[in-house]
Amino acid sequence: MTTSSRRVTRALLSVSDKTGLIDFARALAGFGVELVSTGGTAKAIAAAGLGVRDVSELTGFPEMMDGRVKTLHPRVHGGLLAIRDNAEHASAMAAHGIAPIDLLVVNLYPFEATVAKGAGYDDCIENIDIGGPAMIRAAAKNHGDVAVVVEAADYAAVLDEMGANGGATTLSLRQRLAAKAYARTAAYDAAISNWFAAHLGDDAPTFRAFGGRLAEALRYGENPHQHAAFYRTPEQRPGVATARQLQGKQLSYNNINDTDAAYECIGEFEPSRTAACVIVKHANPCGVAEGASLVEAYRKALACDATSAFGGIVALNRTLDAEAARAITEIFTEVIIAPDATDEAIAIVAAKKNLRLLLAGGLPDPRAKGLTAKTVAGGLLVQSRDNAVVDDMTLTTVTKRAPSAAELSDLRFAFRIAKHVKSNTIVYARDLATVGIGAGQMSRVDSARIAARKAQDAATAAGLAAPLTAGSVVASDAFFPFADGLLVAIEAGATAVIQPGGSMRDAEVIKAADDHGIAMVFTGTRHFKH
Repeated sequence: MTTSSRRVTRALLSVSDKTGLIDFARALAGFGVELVSTGGTAKAIAAAGLGVRDVSELTGFPEMMDGRVKTLHPRVHGGLLAIRDNAEHASAMAAHGIAPIDLLVVNLYPFEATVAKGAGYDDCIENIDIGGPAMIRAAAKNHGDVAVVVEAADYAAVLDEMGANGGATTLSLRQRLAAKAYARTAAYDAAISNWFAAHLGDDAPTFRAFGGRLAEALRYGENPHQHAAFYRTPEQRPGVATARQLQGKQLSYNNINDTDAAYECIGEFEPSRTAACVIVKHANPCGVAEGASLVEAYRKALACDATSAFGGIVALNRTLDAEAARAITEIFTEVIIAPDATDEAIAIVAAKKNLRLLLAGGLPDPRAKGLTAKTVAGGLLVQSRDNAVVDDMTLTTVTKRAPSAAELSDLRFAFRIAKHVKSNTIVYARDLATVGIGAGQMSRVDSARIAARKAQDAATAAGLAAPLTAGSVVASDAFFPFADGLLVAIEAGATAVIQPGGSMRDAEVIKAADDHGIAMVFTGTRHFKH
């Protein structure tokens, strides 16, 4: 491969996003570059008073079939793919009247944006670019001679190099641009293939690809010796990826992961029904509550485990107001995320310069379909999002005593939280607030014990005579395999239980509940989260 610079004599420009196009085209013309273009791009360049040659002049064929066929021609692809130092290639170019194209500027039809706005099937299909990806891949393959630009953000880098090198680009720049070009077409094709799979209801297509755009390079990953970056996918789900950061230092890898966990959990609470607050530490809720106001919900959530809440993430389901902002900033908090914030609340948070404030503009829909993925050695595990919501479940009372109305309300609340706690999960709740959470244990009975112990510690710290688990309800994300975990919860003071059911020993567990006068309901739905 050549290591020399390559002078740009001819550029082909075909863009759907015309941001910065005219200034870029004018600068290229200033370097003596011949401009070749297509359709609306050519019209925009000509309207700016710049000389431009329509691609049909290059190919000898008119644009046809509603623009589907215009650049798929040997005089375009030959000009992109010909190796300049290859005598056979040069001979073929001369024999067939193929002129070299030294710079390709293409950004693709806005397929992702078309899907995101909820367009119909035919409209989405028409926004699948064919000629663009073909040209991009051709130019990127021949980056030894051709520079390829797939977004306006790289216009300046190209012009800077041309200015420093007498109108030429360096191999180093062309390599970087080629790498980005292939990543762009890969992400584009991933969006298309996933859209098709969803449309067809194909939960396990033969090939599965995911693509994203760099949001930012991160200082490090989970640990300082790990490299990390944050990418946004085409999915427009309100949360950390869509949020606007008003202040505070850069989010870390762990901040992003924890904030996502917090906001997905707060999405379970409809703001028109109640104010709610979720406090997360290390991707697990350590306090969740409903309240008449955000500040009430926050203080109830904080009371569950004030020790763990220190340095945590706070998620709210309503516009952050001044009263809630004052309360939250009383202790060290890493991130606050909410749909919006009042000017007064923003000013209060601003006094804590390292505290990040994120405004997501909306709440995630807990019922929405979607995919989640995680890596394993040599592969990907892909599944549909857990979009089961307790409000949609039929709760079956399996004990002699049915839960009271107050217990049933708390049971639904507790199971709503259990969905977002790492398994094995036990959640104690009372008066629409968590009072003890046991997360991520190898044994369910250990989760029950840890949650009860945390409740005891919280009571001691608050100067209470007894932990709030007395008179609470308890939720389990999966069935009790034995009665031992239930007995721990009963000993902690739980009076009602919600769990999926389905154990071989359900009868034994139900009998233990009946023996202690405990109400138990089955959901028939499990909420494992690993």
